Amino acid sequence: MTAFLRRHARRAFSHINPTPRPDGGRPFRAYLASAFLLSALPSACLAAAHPSSPTPASAPATATSTLVGQRALYDLSLAESGGNTLSATGSMTYVVRDTCSAWSTQQHLDIQSATRNGGAVNMVSDYTTLESKDGRHLVFRTVQKSNDAVLQVVSGEANVDAQGHGVVQYEKPIKKTLKLPEGTLFPMAHTAAILAAAQRGAPNIAPLLFDGTGPDGAQETYITLLGWGPPKDPVTSPTLTNQSAGRVHVAFFSRTPDSILPDYEIGMRYFANGVSDMLDMDFGDFRMRGTLHSLTLPPRAAHC
Repeated sequence: MTAFLRRHARRAFSHINPTPRPDGGRPFRAYLASAFLLSALPSACLAAAHPSSPTPASAPATATSTLVGQRALYDLSLAESGGNTLSATGSMTYVVRDTCSAWSTQQHLDIQSATRNGGAVNMVSDYTTLESKDGRHLVFRTVQKSNDAVLQVVSGEANVDAQGHGVVQYEKPIKKTLKLPEGTLFPMAHTAAILAAAQRGAPNIAPLLFDGTGPDGAQETYITLLGWGPPKDPVTSPTLTNQSAGRVHVAFFSRTPDSILPDYEIGMRYFANGVSDMLDMDFGDFRMRGTLHSLTLPPRAAHC
């Protein structure tokens, strides 16, 4: 989930607010208002400013066996606007299928917005992956549209060997090959690493992530974890009643020397099975709230 909502969403919205921010940062660099989300920023900035320094989570991919297949539908609404965005609403569908040896994901984001200088905009992003359960192979494809016009297509596959050395081969937007830094995780393994850290009581981790949503290779992430145990807030689906949960904040950074502040941030409540709710997505110019509308958890395949 976190992988899909980072550059994937930020790139789709980048044309809404092309003017650089006063601090010289990227248009959709996030500044979350709540004390919970801001608590991660000082350490996150330090981690991004020194990308060569060791991080708490540059380890082999975490086993994804605790995750489950799911079909989750979220309602999206405007939580706060910084000025240029007048309104925003939409939906997001997140589908995970357990194919025994791999995780298949399909994620669809559809947002209708109105801006002061751009009028009505319909932004649609589709993201599909097939990720092996050993965390060593990923096939990915991302298609982003604005008012039915294709903005970008990113596709290819990535591999990581037993020693942690990885490579990604892009087919689109142009054919090229990039190396992945040692310790890079793919999306489902990245989610599993977050949950494992939360369950052992770690306050933060900083794993590298490659998800195939952009043509630039791996990205730094800094994750702050607050509390783990029985949900304190009401659950939105009966299937989550007996699941432990915790609050998570994820900040994403480009792996460039000037990445002092994050490109994008998201807060959510994560459950032990990989389901998330209470989304708080900040795009700089505006924030959106994601509410879990419906959730289906298919039974595990008996033949696996």
